[in-house]
Amino acid sequence: MTGQPPASISRPPEGPDRAAGAERVSPMSAPMSAPESPPQTAAGSAKKRLHIQSWGCQMNVYDSLRMADVLRPLGYEPHDSPVGADMIILNTCHIREKATEKLFSELGRLRALKAETPGMVLAVAGCVAQAEGAEVVARAPYVDLVFGPQSYHKLPEMIARASRAAGHVIETEFETEAKFDLLPGSSAPQGVTAFLTVQEGCDKFCSFCVVPYTRGAEHSRPAAGILGEARRLVGQGTRELTLLGQNVNAYHGQGPDGAEWGLGRLLRALAEIPGVVRLRYTTSHPRDMDDDLIAAHRDVAQLMPFLHLPVQSGSDRMLAAMNRGHTAEEYLRLVDRLRAVRPDLALSSDFIAGHPGERPSDHAATLRLIERVGFAQAYSFKYSPRPGTPAAAQTMQVAEAEQDARLQEIQALLRAQQAAFNAATADRVVEVLFTGPGRHPGQLSGRTPWLQPVHALGPASLIGLVRPVRIEAGHPNSLSATLLPEPEAAAA
Repeated sequence: MTGQPPASISRPPEGPDRAAGAERVSPMSAPMSAPESPPQTAAGSAKKRLHIQSWGCQMNVYDSLRMADVLRPLGYEPHDSPVGADMIILNTCHIREKATEKLFSELGRLRALKAETPGMVLAVAGCVAQAEGAEVVARAPYVDLVFGPQSYHKLPEMIARASRAAGHVIETEFETEAKFDLLPGSSAPQGVTAFLTVQEGCDKFCSFCVVPYTRGAEHSRPAAGILGEARRLVGQGTRELTLLGQNVNAYHGQGPDGAEWGLGRLLRALAEIPGVVRLRYTTSHPRDMDDDLIAAHRDVAQLMPFLHLPVQSGSDRMLAAMNRGHTAEEYLRLVDRLRAVRPDLALSSDFIAGHPGERPSDHAATLRLIERVGFAQAYSFKYSPRPGTPAAAQTMQVAEAEQDARLQEIQALLRAQQAAFNAATADRVVEVLFTGPGRHPGQLSGRTPWLQPVHALGPASLIGLVRPVRIEAGHPNSLSATLLPEPEAAAA
């Protein structure tokens, strides 16, 4: 997932999203330097500059890209700094408390800039806007627009309303179907890899999670629209598609044939598009991994052998308290079924340390599950109470010091597993999709089928291509490799 977005949009670290993890994206830090001269159109009139900062999951990054698409017909072009921008959008995450406070900290920083920039539009989007729109306006009355993740297709209308009323516009209606119907086709290339939202919302109501309240009920896009967007992306140079959804494997959309398609059927159709060389999807829920999707891991060559499958805990008692709807044994049986059809499958997951009511024995069960599965990477966080969720109202909150201690144990085990997985690739020949230049001259960066970052020397002409490399060393967070000539690759 390393495609290059417009310069004004920051992307998350490449890796899976999660149904219940924490914010993983920091807003892009740009120095507050003096504004440059405004760019000019061919006719000599100034264009409008758009700066978007994204926090949270890959779906927020996708939404930010689509906001840019919506605003492009109004003359807005990406701008990589808030300084000199005509419009700033903060696309927010509400998974953890510190993400909300980060928003208000950033708004405080932007307040003076807005006062110094006549006509600047300042907007707050995303899940914090959906959940706490009135609070945003109360604490930051200089914000012009507040809108949730299902409302950004209305941005032109909201901008006009704010201009006419000279006040705040708050738009937080759930209109998922209308949003996808009314969004324009994406005209800005995302890069070699791209995100593609196929499903939104969540009906699972895990005890700790705000997604059902901020993203609404589960909704799947019609397959025809997804396939059309995929073809446009491939036509712009994308070679790897990552399908997104809060519970992406709950996808059940209408197919072009009028029948209901599941995610397995959708993946098969996407694999038939010429130019699609790799497919991924995230975030999945264990309850929605049906037989056809499991079979797709065996049958679809473009579907990469890497799966993010959040479990959150290894304790049946805690899984019940979390309202996960499955047991630890059911999760392990699912892992076994997946590995039976795809023996080289690597897994990632999410873990919460210190959910209300968690006992030392529950924590020990989580460590046992991690040892049993063996993860290539994972995301782990201390429990963070979110207002309005059932867990936040529970009285048996775990002390923060105990949360910290349990999290450190979980992370130490997960880091060791990731380092071992990377080290095991040393001396192997693997296929790498090169996605862009590396940090050093002549260096390329790319990804293995298991989503590991790889760096190798090679010509820029290889960007967008899959080529064999020999892994020289496996590091904790990346791999170093040597590009193989084609005859040597065939012999290997």
